[in-house]
Amino acid sequence: MKNYGEPITGCSGRAVPIRGDDVDTDRIIPARYLKSVSFSGLGDAVFYDERFDSRENPKKHPLNDPRFEDANIMLVNNNFGSGSSREHAPQAIARYGIDCIIGESFAEIFAGNSTVIGLPVCTMERERLLELMDRIEADPSVEVEIDLEAMELRAGGKKYKLSMPETRRSMLLDGSWDSLELLRKSKEAVEELIGKLDYRFA
Repeated sequence: MKNYGEPITGCSGRAVPIRGDDVDTDRIIPARYLKSVSFSGLGDAVFYDERFDSRENPKKHPLNDPRFEDANIMLVNNNFGSGSSREHAPQAIARYGIDCIIGESFAEIFAGNSTVIGLPVCTMERERLLELMDRIEADPSVEVEIDLEAMELRAGGKKYKLSMPETRRSMLLDGSWDSLELLRKSKEAVEELIGKLDYRFA
């Protein structure tokens, strides 16, 4: 997890492709795990029903593949994070150890929930993303670098253009993705405003 209030300029490491369109939040984190109010332990439950059967035997899934064991970048397809607006979904992904998600497109609420916990979600043109997924599946050792300032992904000597709404990009780059830290930094202004408010009741 990120340190609250720190600027996020990108990440680097190895990637894991999670193929499939319309992967919704119930698949990312099953509803029975929503009882957690602190989000602790959610990383172990990410994609749980797709990774394990009813007897907890592992299924064939990229996150169970030892070749992707240390991956910290997730590659996904179209409309990732659709369905209910549960903030547990990006929390589970981040707590699993993912630092950035690259996809064709994201559900708007999922993208917003990701940004406010410091988890960048960037989009890439479909054909280029499929090409990158193929390359990573063929050679999981390929080092991937994501640069949010240049808005590009570099892998195996190739560059891929990334996209992200400028409001979210600027929040990540200047550290304002963390609303609580913004309040802490603005303590004097907050206290001044409180002093001007009239809390009396008629």
